[in-house]
Amino acid sequence: MCLGIPMQIIEINDYNARCQARGIERDVNLFMLQGENVKIGDHVMVHVGYALQIITMIEAESTWELLDRMLNNEPAP
Repeated sequence: MCLGIPMQIIEINDYNARCQARGIERDVNLFMLQGENVKIGDHVMVHVGYALQIITMIEAESTWELLDRMLNNEPAP
């Protein structure tokens, strides 16, 4: 099973971005988003260090809610 983590871009340098989620920062590769209008403040879905797609803030929050439920062994709504 693959797991993507929603993160917010806080800095961009060519095809690399500094992203944060819940106080944790990571360097993320933007290579797979070539041709997209990626900018600081965007939320992206990250898997093994690569941003796979741009997502909305609502999608990011919803994903974190589901991840929290999984962590706490709660049923999905």
